[in-house]
Amino acid sequence: MKRLFNRVNNRELKKRLEESNELRTTLSFYKYHQLEDPQAFRDQLYLQLSECGVLGRIYVANEGINGQMSVPTEQFEAFKRTLYSIPWLDGVRLNIAVEKEGKSFFKLNIKVREKIVADGLDDASFDVTKRGKHLRAPEVNALLDDPETIVVDMRNHYESEVGYFERAIRPDVETFREALPLVEDLLQEDRDKNIVMYCTGGIRCEKASAYYLHKGFDNVFMVDGGIIEYAHQCEQQGLPNKFIGKNFVFDERLGERISEDVVAHCHQCGKICDTHKNCANDVCHVLFIQCEECATKYHACCSKECADFSQLPTEEQENLKGTMEFNGTKFGKGRYRALRKSDQQ
Repeated sequence: MKRLFNRVNNRELKKRLEESNELRTTLSFYKYHQLEDPQAFRDQLYLQLSECGVLGRIYVANEGINGQMSVPTEQFEAFKRTLYSIPWLDGVRLNIAVEKEGKSFFKLNIKVREKIVADGLDDASFDVTKRGKHLRAPEVNALLDDPETIVVDMRNHYESEVGYFERAIRPDVETFREALPLVEDLLQEDRDKNIVMYCTGGIRCEKASAYYLHKGFDNVFMVDGGIIEYAHQCEQQGLPNKFIGKNFVFDERLGERISEDVVAHCHQCGKICDTHKNCANDVCHVLFIQCEECATKYHACCSKECADFSQLPTEEQENLKGTMEFNGTKFGKGRYRALRKSDQQ
């Protein structure tokens, strides 16, 4: 019987990826579709994609599929044939990464979830198929040129911190679930205006636009294919790109540059910087932004406390686990002020 899960140590897998010269293509896709048996679909998909050398993170639920992955470039056409051989995925759009670096995932992980994006919504209470109008890049730019247009970033604070569309409302949230009611409240006085929403690849806006239409917002639009597809269309059509900075991505890269603008700051010293990292202290592992100087000073850690801990012998670290509190213990994702306060202790 073929294995349906990875059995190799993560560190070994990362080492293999770093040492490999194989060219890989990073991409994402999603599709809302009613699945009767997500587990059976998940197991079959794992076997099929493993044969193509696919690495990545895929969520399967009764409502469909959401995948981010990297594929050996030589196997890309074979991967497409495999994916498109599934009738309800035939022709699904593949959002190819803006940057060409394909070392984005080091293993294949397919999980069955309650939803493909955690939103906290009762889908039975509204029509999830009645979504906002998709906008191609020229339409996006035309609406953004109108000062009356309301632009809403449906991503989390650590994503929008490093890049965003001009004039966008950027909710201070860590999850999509938090963003939905907050944005609804923020837009109450503008419900009659044109509202353009965007996210990384479009999946969050699919659900959000349907929810807001249900709530009585009539002029709801979304950037077709999200930031990734918008950037491609601007490049292909020679259009002005109105996205500033980096597009945060949920893989080993943690970001891909859309424009040369750097709009964020190092969470430790305040220097202009937009490089996301996970704290090198694995007991902490908090996501934060760090410049090269601070990376050297703190041994790629988010604080002096974590830097000191990471330099201890492994045995001593093991003995101290659970007895110490780090930034990652207190915060889901790094915040500039929180990390600065920690450094001063």
